Amino acid sequence: MLETKHIRLTGIFIASTIILWLALTSTTSSGCSAKTSNQSEKARPAAELYENYCASCHGMYMERFAGKDRQAMFELPQNEMEKIIREGDYETGMPAFGDVFTEEEVTAVADHILTDIKNDANAHKYRPGFPEVVQTENLAFRIDTVASGLSIPWGMAWLPNGDLLVTERSGELFRFRNKTFEGMIDGVPEVYARGQGGLLDIKLHPDYEENGWIYLAYSEPEGKGGNTAIMRAKIYGNSLIDKEKIFKAQPNTNSGVHFGCRMAFDENNYLFFSVGERGNPPNAQDLTNHCGKIHRIHDDGSIPEDNPFVDNTDAMPSIWSYGHRNPQGLVFHPKTGVLWETEHGPKGGDELNIIRKGDNYGWPEITYGINYNGTIITEDTAKVGMEQPVIYWTPSIAACGMAFADAETYPQWANSIFSGSLSFRYVVRTQLDGNEVEKHEIMLREAGRVRSIETGPDGYLYIGVENPGYVFRLIPEE
Repeated sequence: MLETKHIRLTGIFIASTIILWLALTSTTSSGCSAKTSNQSEKARPAAELYENYCASCHGMYMERFAGKDRQAMFELPQNEMEKIIREGDYETGMPAFGDVFTEEEVTAVADHILTDIKNDANAHKYRPGFPEVVQTENLAFRIDTVASGLSIPWGMAWLPNGDLLVTERSGELFRFRNKTFEGMIDGVPEVYARGQGGLLDIKLHPDYEENGWIYLAYSEPEGKGGNTAIMRAKIYGNSLIDKEKIFKAQPNTNSGVHFGCRMAFDENNYLFFSVGERGNPPNAQDLTNHCGKIHRIHDDGSIPEDNPFVDNTDAMPSIWSYGHRNPQGLVFHPKTGVLWETEHGPKGGDELNIIRKGDNYGWPEITYGINYNGTIITEDTAKVGMEQPVIYWTPSIAACGMAFADAETYPQWANSIFSGSLSFRYVVRTQLDGNEVEKHEIMLREAGRVRSIETGPDGYLYIGVENPGYVFRLIPEE
């Protein structure tokens, strides 16, 4: 058993982040701005600043900016890039660093992005050359690519005939058949594809072969920041028909971040899904809104009578749990039926949680992380009435996508959770002993920004990565 719930990772980048973390904590715990101590010091190297402050969100090569968007960003004038760094952009969730960097450092970081990062990004090969057989601690497997030509494959689902449906965050729904692109599905709802928003998760109803319902989570255009919504529809040919919006988050917000939104059906066909706190931390503790919560509804969007807050007139009746920041992993254990979740913390404090009815998971009243600019969110990591994570990660791995390995396909990985890391471009295997973490293994380093992980109907683990986007599965060696 692990002696601590705190998962610390290794490597040069992570070590430097931890050192910076400790330095920032000691200088900002009194409430002073980090800039105060920096102004009188020699300007720090731009590459070091980028790695320590920017890479955890944007990646070492600005991978978060895909295709034309990233190239357009690299063509920004120097003064515009400096303004973004200095003032931030609330709509896309970019924090301001004017109180963290000196003016000299702002200029240097902007120049570093527009020259060194740009050149490195154009030269970097994002799809790694994995060996023919990948060997992990107790299992060897082959990589089998099943879909390519993608950008940000956010969600995956399989039709009964074996066709793979893949959601693109930009708003497309693709169909693949026998590893070949078959076509696009028309009639997808219009999405707000900015910041972290867009076309997100996809799930088939457990009784799909009888009722034909497909569920799409997305951010719909509304205001300046989009809004989390869920639609169900049916496929006729290559089009969606009988479309019904069954959920829309309240309130609307101008922020373009922290939408959630993962979905999972339980054995009784209840639909569970996550909604992030939309960049406004107090939302997570406020039961009068949907944000920062896990929700539970019937498959038609109606509210179950035994939801924990259904009789509370000051609470949204769909709420199942609250106090969440930005949950992007949600899955039921295939044997025990326990609901597991991963969520993004701030700078540090990503969490793995067991989700229980009516519980409060603490954000932002308790956290193991700090703000991106190094300031303290709260001194508290625990409070009465608030749940502790099973584990937490420092530095943040940006956990995204989540699946249990099929015990028959991968007996060596029975009772293991697989999570993706957006920040560090690998897959994390968390082996459980009951509801406790027994072991933690990092695998497929430099796979790419892992956005989605699913167990397919064939029992294999399918992994979707970004920019260039592709989906591959892990086939055990005999």
